[in-house]
Amino acid sequence: MSKLSVAIITKDSEKTIKECIDSAKFADEIVVVDSGSSDKTVEICEKNGCKVIKKEWMGFAKQKQFAIDNCKNEWVFVLDSDEIITKELQEEIKKTLLKPECDGYFIARLNYFFGKAIRHCGLYPDRTLRLFDKTKGKFSSDSVHEKVVVEGKTGTLKNHMLHYAYDSIEEFIEKQNRYSSLNKKPNRLKALLNPPWTFFKIYFLKAGFLEGWHGLIIAKLYSQYTFWKYIK
Repeated sequence: MSKLSVAIITKDSEKTIKECIDSAKFADEIVVVDSGSSDKTVEICEKNGCKVIKKEWMGFAKQKQFAIDNCKNEWVFVLDSDEIITKELQEEIKKTLLKPECDGYFIARLNYFFGKAIRHCGLYPDRTLRLFDKTKGKFSSDSVHEKVVVEGKTGTLKNHMLHYAYDSIEEFIEKQNRYSSLNKKPNRLKALLNPPWTFFKIYFLKAGFLEGWHGLIIAKLYSQYTFWKYIK
C-alpha cells in the first residue's frame, strides 16, 4: 500500500480542526501549515501528533503547495481545516492506495450551510481533485478557487467528504466579500446582468427551492457575490 500524507493549512481553526485531524489519522502523516493562529489551533494540532510548520500567509495556492512540498510521502490528500473525511471515504482511500490506477482522484463534498447539508443549488457533488501523487500534480496559481492540476490519468472516488462551509449568514457574507476582492473582474454590464442569472440558475435550474429557506438565502447571497466580483 502506498503511504499517505494529509496536508492541511490553518489559521484560527480551533472550532473545527480537532474533528478534521481525527478524520485524517488513518494516514501515515498529517502536515499542518499555520499562518499565524492566535487561538489554540497550533496547540491542538501538536497534541494530536501533527507535524506543524509556521509560515506567513502566501495566498491559498502557494500555502497549500508549501504544505504538499513538506509532506514526506508521494501520495497526498489535501484537506481544508473545516472538512471531514468520512469513515466510508477513509476505507475507499486505503483500498485505492493498495494499487492506484490513476495519478489523481476527484472527491465529492457534501457542503453544510448554516447547519444544513445542501444537496441542491449546484453544490453537490462539488467534486475537487484532492488525492494525488505529488510527483504528478501541483496547485494552479489562481488567487482564489485554486485547484490541483495533475499530469496523468485521473479518476473519481465514490464516497464524499463533509465540508462545514458556513455556520452563519454573517460568516458567508464576510468570506464572499473577501473572495470577490481576490477574484474581482470589473465589468459594469456583467454586474448588472449576471447577478439575476446567478439567482435564477441556483434557485430554479439547480433546484435550490427544494432546500427551502436555505436555498433562497444561498441563491440570493451568491448573486450578491457575483455583483461584488464585477463591480469592484
